[in-house]
Amino acid sequence: MASDVEWKEVSLGEVIELKRGYDLPKDKRIPGSVPIVSSSGVSDFHAESMVKGPGVVTGRYGTIGEVFYVDEDYWPLNTTLYVRDFKGNDPRFISYLLRTLDFQAYSDKGAVPGLNRNHLHLARVRIPGKSVQRSIAQVLSSVDSKIDLNCSINETLEAMAQAIFKSWFVDFDPVKAKIAALQEGRDPLRAAMSAISGKSDAELDRLPPEQYDPLAATAALFPDEMEESALRQIPKGWSHQTLAKLTDKIGSGATPRGGKEVYLADGVALIRSQNVYDSLFVWDGLARISNEAATQLKGVTVQEDDVLLNITGASILRTCVVEPDVLPARVNQHVAIIRAKAGVPPRFIHMHLLRPDIKSYLLGLNAGASREAITKGHIESLTLLTPGPELLAAFQTATDPLFRQAQRFAQQMRVLGELRDTLLPKLLSGELAVEAPTEAAGTA
Repeated sequence: MASDVEWKEVSLGEVIELKRGYDLPKDKRIPGSVPIVSSSGVSDFHAESMVKGPGVVTGRYGTIGEVFYVDEDYWPLNTTLYVRDFKGNDPRFISYLLRTLDFQAYSDKGAVPGLNRNHLHLARVRIPGKSVQRSIAQVLSSVDSKIDLNCSINETLEAMAQAIFKSWFVDFDPVKAKIAALQEGRDPLRAAMSAISGKSDAELDRLPPEQYDPLAATAALFPDEMEESALRQIPKGWSHQTLAKLTDKIGSGATPRGGKEVYLADGVALIRSQNVYDSLFVWDGLARISNEAATQLKGVTVQEDDVLLNITGASILRTCVVEPDVLPARVNQHVAIIRAKAGVPPRFIHMHLLRPDIKSYLLGLNAGASREAITKGHIESLTLLTPGPELLAAFQTATDPLFRQAQRFAQQMRVLGELRDTLLPKLLSGELAVEAPTEAAGTA
């Protein structure tokens, strides 16, 4: 009998059985906790499951090559292939094994790629016994778990900053708290402090001076009355400012002469729309160009804390702040740089651009055009309700630690992702060996 640590070469169909996913029209998707997996990932939730977890899913049509591991019961859509039978193999290991396949080699290579499960079943793969499979999966999944944890922390940090922004500049909670306190004969400053911190009067009394005093100073910056503006009632002393007045630069770039043929493995980053998501800079697919090509685009040199905004196509109005590690960088014609003036926090602009009403307004400026696009003039004309410089500085002081911490976690995620991607082919080919757990460890 072959040892469990020995590797054997077989067809993928001998290792697993793939099956096409199931139709589920949107009007049939009853809200629930069951993930719906499409060719592009977990996209929705449903009340009923079609397949028992854990499961492994990959794209069958459209987006192919992405592999998704699902712990719980799930519903794979008809744009996917899912593993119906693991044939005794470890599901997590299978998810990593599939990531090493060249899916394009088994696709029909059409304009919209399609994948035939019978063709994929013919792929040749090497696999060890199940105990070694588990050891390999444990090594790789420990890295993925740390990436997932960092991602969850960053979502929390982003939500905290968003909550501060919304409370101060959209809902005007500290202003309204002061107004209500004056009407009720209470201390308006303390009311604003409570609105900012979420603390009761008793909790405020217990704060040490190094926390109480900055909180009181911030609360004092909010007015205690509203006034009429041309658009609506706003906090007294605030004003609507166009982005043209709040920024030093708004502009997009171009594709260097030669198009994709001039892209390099290393060089100056060329940021494209596929790299810009809402509050997320995506490194996958980041293009690189030569110093000579970058010189042609020196007018759109990206600087630290620049806000990026997609201005054309299906990804229009996705926005993020550039990660410092990507610099030096340029943008192509589909991405605009928005650079805040000194004294205007870049995140103040970015968070306004994330608002659904702002996105709707900008899209409305494009009404009647044959292609979704917004211009530099559209961006410059956008007006943002803006407080005085002292309150803007207080917002930056309150949120900068959150964003800097998120940047550190994002950097860790990228390093961990590179580590995983380096380990994956070495572990899955047997080039890098792992010890199979002892029988006792395997049954613990």
